[in-house]
Amino acid sequence: MTNAVMNVCVWLKGFLSAGEPEYKRCDTAEGLRKRNCSAITDPKPNVQKILDTELGSSLENMVQLRPQKLHLTLRVGVPQTFEVVFKRAEGYPIDLYYLMDLSFSMRDDLKNVKSLGRNVVSTLKNFTHAVRIGFGAFVDKRESPYVNTNPKKLANPCPQHQCQPSFSFQHILKLTDNMEEFETEVSKQNISTNEDLPESGFDGVMQVAVCEKEIGWGNVTRILVYLSDDLFHVAGDGRLAGIVRPNDGKCHLNSMGFYEKATLYDYPSIAHLSEVLAKNHIKIIFAITEEVMESYKAVSELIPQSVVGILEHDSSNVLQLISDAYNDLVSKLILEHHKAPAGLDISYSSHCSDSTKSHGQRRGECRNVGFINFTVTVSSSVCFSDIQSFTIKPQGLKEELSVTVETICDCNCSDTEKQSANCNGTGTYTCGICSCEEGYTGQMCECEKQQNADSILSMDASCTPNNSTQICSGHGSCLCGRCICRSHYRGKHCQCDDTSCNYHRNLICGGREGLRNGRCNCGTCECHPNYEGPACECPTIADECQTGNGSICSDHGHCECNQCICNPDFKGKHCKEALYPCLEYGACVQCRLSNASGKEPCEPGCSSTELIYSPETQTFSCHNEMFFFNVESNNETVRIFYSEKQGESHHQQDKLNYSVLESNVGNNRR
Repeated sequence: MTNAVMNVCVWLKGFLSAGEPEYKRCDTAEGLRKRNCSAITDPKPNVQKILDTELGSSLENMVQLRPQKLHLTLRVGVPQTFEVVFKRAEGYPIDLYYLMDLSFSMRDDLKNVKSLGRNVVSTLKNFTHAVRIGFGAFVDKRESPYVNTNPKKLANPCPQHQCQPSFSFQHILKLTDNMEEFETEVSKQNISTNEDLPESGFDGVMQVAVCEKEIGWGNVTRILVYLSDDLFHVAGDGRLAGIVRPNDGKCHLNSMGFYEKATLYDYPSIAHLSEVLAKNHIKIIFAITEEVMESYKAVSELIPQSVVGILEHDSSNVLQLISDAYNDLVSKLILEHHKAPAGLDISYSSHCSDSTKSHGQRRGECRNVGFINFTVTVSSSVCFSDIQSFTIKPQGLKEELSVTVETICDCNCSDTEKQSANCNGTGTYTCGICSCEEGYTGQMCECEKQQNADSILSMDASCTPNNSTQICSGHGSCLCGRCICRSHYRGKHCQCDDTSCNYHRNLICGGREGLRNGRCNCGTCECHPNYEGPACECPTIADECQTGNGSICSDHGHCECNQCICNPDFKGKHCKEALYPCLEYGACVQCRLSNASGKEPCEPGCSSTELIYSPETQTFSCHNEMFFFNVESNNETVRIFYSEKQGESHHQQDKLNYSVLESNVGNNRR
């Protein structure tokens, strides 16, 4: 279960506890269960299949996408998933339309295309049993500077050959399965020419795409084969001839099949072509010569369901090119959505027939198309005021899944009860809430208003502390002029918070429930006997600091909160351990050994030390001019091991210079 599902809000239909605000009705299901709430409304999202025709490959039942229509009921922020399956039908019919450049440089190509019909059908029947082909041609707009507008040149634009007049586009043969008709019509065609290099091929692509009835497109695989050996005009080029109106994307073929508005509208943009080709489910094969390949590759990258193939200069390889391009186009399936409303997020997980998978993508995509399963995830971030819709469809195919969406943003309670006993007979009960009749107020309409118009203000005022604008200090609700406090708040105006006292070691007033050193009273710790401090953190007794003979902290520190705080030169629980023993006990050693008779008193504490002579000096860490020594302390016992330096007498009274052999303690102390 995702976090989004776990954290979705549900609604409490039952009554709240005294003092709970209305917003507490909306919580997670887990939150309400922890509060022992049972009357919970939790509307569920849902996927309803409206049309789910089984997949089929026969001409009478050609279905490749399933389901075909769904209705989604969504909770805001809760993702909903459904499955979409695709299986490419075997022998799916093909409509193939030739759009050929008839400029003068294509004269050899035209000879080959004239005998192409039967061979194309033979090639495509490797993929399908039903093929229709059509034919159209383009040159360029009949305006200068694209063509020579001299009347004689318009009639015959070729200098040394007999050519037909130039034209932007002509639809010559409607899609047909009669190959003889195709060859007859194509054989009638003649070459023309224009003045500049680019042609008006994209005018032709637009008309072939939008003139569905005139071309004869069927509900089948639609392929447009574009043959040319040169570049193309695009939107903006029309300005050279004073043609400034943008292409309107509509069909303008006259009775002879000519594009009759060619000199009225500019050439289409590539984006416009991409849109109309996708809308009309047309795959396009650019069969072009190698010299212009890079330009057409750039165009193909902007047009889904398009490929580029290199055409021999006489079009002799066009059959192989069509076969390879068709295989390339049908080997990949892209599933994408269209016209989704704002606020709706849609993602795809693809489970392809070759076992490859992808998750959370903006569209579904598989190669080596066979049987494909897509998991579509839809979530909404907004509440829709009415039913929305979008479509999911495979690129280049007419089939689609239509999806309608509605969002659940209300509880739709059906238990409305007027003058309900739950509302003391003076209100309407709906979805756990009382709507009180005139003259009554309160969660269950239990408060009767006074007759004057200021009665509500008066009740609120009695719940508001002086010098404040917050009712019940912001920690409760006013019920009939009395504060009902929430949770751990109390007091006339809910002004006391018994969880806001100081903490010590993460414990309020220095301890846990039952083991506290004090209790929290309205934000202040009231300490039990023997404890003091803002959080009752300090015991008032000092038994842990006593070290015998009435001393506190071995006379080397002071007691705070029954704990020794040592002077800088001492450490340990009772401050018995010297941080710098060489300096601390050097004078004591000198005094004890130089004053054996005891006539001169040594410093306090020195008499309790035990002096032990040792001839070994290699482990001694302290020394002065006369002695080597070591200090060992164990609880209350201090033992000093010492040895005289060679040739020195312990009766010498020279001034002592103390040092540390292994560490410069003097420097550390400074």
